[in-house]
Amino acid sequence: MADEVSFPVGMEVSRDIADALGSWWEDRRQIIQPSEFILGPDNKVIASSYSDGPLARMQADDIVKLINFYESR
Repeated sequence: MADEVSFPVGMEVSRDIADALGSWWEDRRQIIQPSEFILGPDNKVIASSYSDGPLARMQADDIVKLINFYESR
């Protein structure tokens, strides 16, 4: 998927990166759980979502609404 979009996508992060992000690391599978960020034009985080499982992940239509809201301000 990362090859199909025009923006940076982070994947396959290490435990050190997960810790730096404040993300939940699953020791059993050695993976980071979803940690999603929306960055503004100045590269500052304007929204974030952390999950410890399959619930509460950002949905594309909600992201579009949020970005439209921020752009309208």
